[in-house]
Amino acid sequence: MRLLISACLLGCRCRYDGASKAHPLAAALAERHDLVPVCPEQLGGLATPRPPAERRGEAVVTAAGLDVTEQYRRGAEEALTLCRFFGCEAAVLKERSPSCGHGRIYDGTFTGTLTAGDGVAAELLAAQGLAVYGESQISELLK
Repeated sequence: MRLLISACLLGCRCRYDGASKAHPLAAALAERHDLVPVCPEQLGGLATPRPPAERRGEAVVTAAGLDVTEQYRRGAEEALTLCRFFGCEAAVLKERSPSCGHGRIYDGTFTGTLTAGDGVAAELLAAQGLAVYGESQISELLK
């Protein structure tokens, strides 16, 4: 199966803080599936590193109050374009991210509080019928 995957899970230093979140099962996932790495935030034009951001309803804002919603939407659209171009059947995305989080994301208060919801890219991909998984579900894709 061809999977869209958050590039940070593969060890790319594209997170807001310039770090990666390499997942220990990523190599095993690559042995069984074709992976297409993406960072929707970079695809949307945001720099790395960049100020942390969280979703507040439909908006995405930094802790300083800067609205970066447009960059997140642009990045989500670009991720969808790559998903379609490469024929991805599902996506494995970084949990809790304002872009890639699926099911639970930070609530926009910058206090570490989680709430039900999806990141901008995860929301768009799911709305287009793509199965979206968080990194805690990688083991399910290895069965």
